[in-house]
Amino acid sequence: MKNRILYFVAATATVLLTTQCASTAEKDTPGSGRATATEVSTPRVPTAPAVTDASTGATASAVASAPATSPGTAATMPVVEPAARKNNADYKADIRTADVALKAKPRDADALLLRAKAKSHLKDYREALVDYNAALRLKPTNAEAYYSRGLTRLKLKEYTPAISDFTKALKYRPDDKEAYFGRGAAKMQLFNFKGAIPDFTRAISIDSSYADAWEYRGISYSSINKPKEAQTDLEKATKLNPEANKSLRRYAGKE
Repeated sequence: MKNRILYFVAATATVLLTTQCASTAEKDTPGSGRATATEVSTPRVPTAPAVTDASTGATASAVASAPATSPGTAATMPVVEPAARKNNADYKADIRTADVALKAKPRDADALLLRAKAKSHLKDYREALVDYNAALRLKPTNAEAYYSRGLTRLKLKEYTPAISDFTKALKYRPDDKEAYFGRGAAKMQLFNFKGAIPDFTRAISIDSSYADAWEYRGISYSSINKPKEAQTDLEKATKLNPEANKSLRRYAGKE
């Protein structure tokens, strides 16, 4: 499975995710991380899940700072972004490459997807959505495009559309742990902690070493007043990724 990095945008409370937790890249790929209340930006957007970038093969993880959410409050979610193997100059070069390809073949879905990802990495999210939409009109079963568009929508704090995109990605790629994680993170942003738990559980069933999924599920359990389950998950997350200890202290009463 590709690596993707998730960066999560904050809703109103803090969750976890910004940097890189496990290793993820924007579809590129999600996978580990936590978010902060105002904005989780990257896997390791506080500490976020890891994801890989389909176009670059780069891996990254999202790790954010520990979330500051308390039961019943919203957490900040990671937004996925590709692992940092490319810099802005590289993404600009991707855009030029895609422009040339599209000039010769306007209906080139792969070129549109490449340009969309590059624009998203350069924070030109609205223009990225235009290209994702065009790519999906040409290839409506492209799981990668749905996943990547979902990440972009997370960055725009468009959580309900992001959930829809991750769901569509899973329709065509059922064992995509990153898409489950991204969908769970988006649900957390909408304060739907109970609904997020099954998504993190599914991600864990696919990859039992998915530290970010254990961590976010633990935070979700804490948010619905299930302290024992929260402590068990957060202790497991900490064993897999020491950075999760921040969440263990905050959400399992270890501070």
